[in-house]
Amino acid sequence: MSEEKKKITGGDLLIKTLISENVKYMFGIPGGQFLSMYDAVYTWGREHGIDTILLRHEQAAAHAADAWARVTGTPGVCFGTVGPGATHLVPGVGAAWSDNIPVVAIVPQTSRAYTDMSILQGDLDQMTMFKPITKAQRHVTSIDQIPRAVQKAFREAITGRPQPVLLEFAEEALTHTIEDMDLPECSLTRFSGRVGGDPDLVKDAAEALTNAKKPLIVAGGGVHMSDASSVLTELAEYLSIPVGTSIMGIGATQSEKCILGASLVAPAVMKAVSEADVALVVGCKLSFTMGFGDLRFWNKEGTLIQVDIDPSMIGKNRTVNIGVVGDAKLVLQQILAEVKKKVTSPIASSEWLDSMKAIRQSTKDSIAKKAAKEKTPMLPQKLIKEVYEFMDDDAIVIIDGGDIAVFAMEQIDFYKPRPSRSTLNAVGMGHLGTAVAYAIGAKLAKRDKQVIAICGDGSFLMNVQDLDTLVRYELPVVFVIANNMAWGMIKSGQKLFMKKRYIDVDIPGTDYVAIAKGFGCHAEKVEDPNGLKAALKRAVDSKKPAVIEVPIAFKVPSGTELMGSMGIL
Repeated sequence: MSEEKKKITGGDLLIKTLISENVKYMFGIPGGQFLSMYDAVYTWGREHGIDTILLRHEQAAAHAADAWARVTGTPGVCFGTVGPGATHLVPGVGAAWSDNIPVVAIVPQTSRAYTDMSILQGDLDQMTMFKPITKAQRHVTSIDQIPRAVQKAFREAITGRPQPVLLEFAEEALTHTIEDMDLPECSLTRFSGRVGGDPDLVKDAAEALTNAKKPLIVAGGGVHMSDASSVLTELAEYLSIPVGTSIMGIGATQSEKCILGASLVAPAVMKAVSEADVALVVGCKLSFTMGFGDLRFWNKEGTLIQVDIDPSMIGKNRTVNIGVVGDAKLVLQQILAEVKKKVTSPIASSEWLDSMKAIRQSTKDSIAKKAAKEKTPMLPQKLIKEVYEFMDDDAIVIIDGGDIAVFAMEQIDFYKPRPSRSTLNAVGMGHLGTAVAYAIGAKLAKRDKQVIAICGDGSFLMNVQDLDTLVRYELPVVFVIANNMAWGMIKSGQKLFMKKRYIDVDIPGTDYVAIAKGFGCHAEKVEDPNGLKAALKRAVDSKKPAVIEVPIAFKVPSGTELMGSMGIL
């Protein structure tokens, strides 16, 4: 008689399945329905490479999972207990959904025996609550459904256009027992190849690019998701095509020869989209950061080529001339191969590219004059310059704020190229309060990389409690708080459009240094315009989480004026 297999709980089976999906960390806060899951981690999970990361708020847990996914390209996992834990996850999951980030959110549900009985934390329709901000929602009622549900969730999160997925487990599914079972390899539960573009459309795209007098490439976050940076750069340099990116696309190319900047905040990008006779838009949904593709900003006579893995994105905000559905990397490889048949050697330079680069240089020169001023309080342009010049070439930069984020984007690649997957900003939802949590996820994902966050004073306080998490896990990251004592972007709006009728935009003075030291961080305040780099070095040398508060002047960035004129402040 064969030996009976060992009995395991649903919590054991959940952890076993997550390990099969190569999950290293789960970000969240405990809850009663998760006891069996936690016990599995404690008794055997850690030795098999999976662990929980205890946050101080579930919103931060979702942001940390989001950052993990942005940096690694693999799904981040977050969880919160039934009821309030689930509701606290919503803001973080919503920010990930808006930016197309693959996150798997796990929540329990109270026992079916207590349905509609006003049980503690019960009676909340969590599936419906998460539906608008997740790609799919799965409710698991029994223990035997766990492996298939988890595998489907991961497949859905990363297939096509990535987005968050919700897994809800009935309490019984996690507490009941079952005989241990073998799991299929995760590679066998999903398509792992790349989808190429229609050959005829690819040829049309290559023909248009090679015949263009003023070609342009606009790269979005899809370039990162498909690891297409190198082939995009090769195509741009081969034909001497200028490249602009969306905010999500920052780092899509490191080509000093071709890069113009990020979003319409960059004057060279604004000029290029208005004059390009052929624009190749890759993995970019033409959101507000690219003016929606609106003909007020884009050349109405130009040819638009759009490449996207998601057919629903093709022509969403702007009609296209050539729409290619497919993986960004493979389609770019296809286009490059066709281009090389038509143009047998690289084009060294072009008058068009040179003219766009001249605009970029003029912008750099103009900002450099402001950044050189030694005014007190410090000008935001100087703060940004000092941080960017100090940071490592491959540092992960987190940008969290309103106006300070716009100032940061203006100079994002002026001093050194941005690597792929190294610039984190919750752009789609305009979500504030991400810096501390993003730093946790990013540093755990890339412990060998320097992580620096530039924050507004308002946004920094939104999840300040998770400085405690950084201290507990000994994660040395640096936060630079640009303190203009205001909700800057809204104050800018009131200045520009409400004749300076300021209301609810001025923030009283807060001792950020005392707060940070209370959590056990290194912290200091820098008011000397020439003292920031030395303070940054002290922060790094402390080998602790570090907070540097920098009082800055309230100034309205040109990018905020642009957004105001578009009606999207």
